[in-house]
Amino acid sequence: MISFEWPWLFLVLPLPLLVRFLLPRADEVKEAALRVPGLDPFALESASKPARLALWRGRAWIGALAWLLLVTAAARPVWVGDPIDLPVSGRDLMLAVDLSGSMQTPDFVINGQRVSRLDAIKEIAGDFIDRRVGDRIGLILFGTQAYLQTPLTFDRKTVHDMLDEAAIGLAGEQTAIGDAIGLAVKRLSELQQGNKVLILLTDGVSNTGELTPLKAAELAAKEGVTIYTIGIGASEMQVPSLFGMQSVNPSSDLDEDTLRAIAKETGGRYFRARDTEQLNQIYSILDKLQPLDQEKQTFRPHKTLFYWPLAFSLLLAGLLVLPIARRR
Repeated sequence: MISFEWPWLFLVLPLPLLVRFLLPRADEVKEAALRVPGLDPFALESASKPARLALWRGRAWIGALAWLLLVTAAARPVWVGDPIDLPVSGRDLMLAVDLSGSMQTPDFVINGQRVSRLDAIKEIAGDFIDRRVGDRIGLILFGTQAYLQTPLTFDRKTVHDMLDEAAIGLAGEQTAIGDAIGLAVKRLSELQQGNKVLILLTDGVSNTGELTPLKAAELAAKEGVTIYTIGIGASEMQVPSLFGMQSVNPSSDLDEDTLRAIAKETGGRYFRARDTEQLNQIYSILDKLQPLDQEKQTFRPHKTLFYWPLAFSLLLAGLLVLPIARRR
């Protein structure tokens, strides 16, 4: 169907008639001499009276139609399409990603190449974000400090882009897990309803911050926030030494006990992501979350149409002006 954004503009349709009948007639201009380049100006006068009347009426109808089309264009006509249902699950997901210095450890492999832990998260979490149709997603980046990078939104592309732009050390070199949880709980607690979920990805131990991780988990449990914790980092890595290649554990600083306790306190689950395949396991768990029934949300696509009546109005106006221009 067609609707108008500013339908009140049709009230100006009678304006030309009001101008015609309310304003006084202009005085005739009498000149001492008359220059006539040709006989065309006398064509209308030499015609018969019925022909002159028909010509005048035709020009009047063209002018009226041009004015109607101009007002129609000003009223902003739009084509409104059929209603489309929006996929709304009722889930509100907050991602908290560790940007401390240890996240640059290259112990993950993607497409046969070694990449840092942060690059692996960008690859996997980016795909995870793209698949969360119907969920609102937010992004928290934390290191020494915790920052809200993106508030909860249905705009998955923006969240994905902001994650891609994250860099090691952007939030400091240390790890404030408690502050990251506290910030997520603060944002999620503002919601009146919905499944509130925090996904925490880290590779170390909380060694700074105003809030301890376990205290933050208690606050999350009181606010009904479920936390899924993911410990990032391989269990074994080959590094060069004086005696050749040596096997080391690059995740020796990972505090798995605390991450398990956080997940248990809030009814979530702890994941150990030693590689990209294990990192993907979070998908199956999140898909089992029971979405909250909400009122159906719909939208109707709009297509602007004003340029069509505007173009025809200018064309008709040109037809009216063309004979006058040719006489000069």
